[in-house]
Amino acid sequence: MRPRHQYTIAVGVDGSAASKTALRWAAWHAEQLGGKLATLMAWEVPLIYNWQVPESDDIARRTAEALHQAIVDTIDPNSDLVVSKDVANGHPARALLDLAEEVEADLIAVGNRGLGGITEALLGSVSQHVVQHARCPVVVVRGDIS
Repeated sequence: MRPRHQYTIAVGVDGSAASKTALRWAAWHAEQLGGKLATLMAWEVPLIYNWQVPESDDIARRTAEALHQAIVDTIDPNSDLVVSKDVANGHPARALLDLAEEVEADLIAVGNRGLGGITEALLGSVSQHVVQHARCPVVVVRGDIS
């Protein structure tokens, strides 16, 4: 007998205000439905010839710390919500889509734009890619919902 599926929301977090707003919304939504969150923060080192980069273990550790801090800053510490934390080396949109498939997410939540350089854009490149390629519904959260 297959275990009962628990409603799951995959959330992309990059530390931006928009991603924290999406995380806050996703936590609220998951709590309403007795669900859980699968959070992800991705890092990607550009491939530049002869460029010194920190060890990937150090980058992964710092990324995990940043994700943990975003969760602590955003989700009520008294909540019983189950939150998994994942970090990935790779393109953030692809990593989030892969996580959503892995956890059989019922919904993906993203902020409307992250830490990219084009702040005037209505929708960031990661959010746009996720919306176009997700196999489940996607919520793009805008503005402060606190």
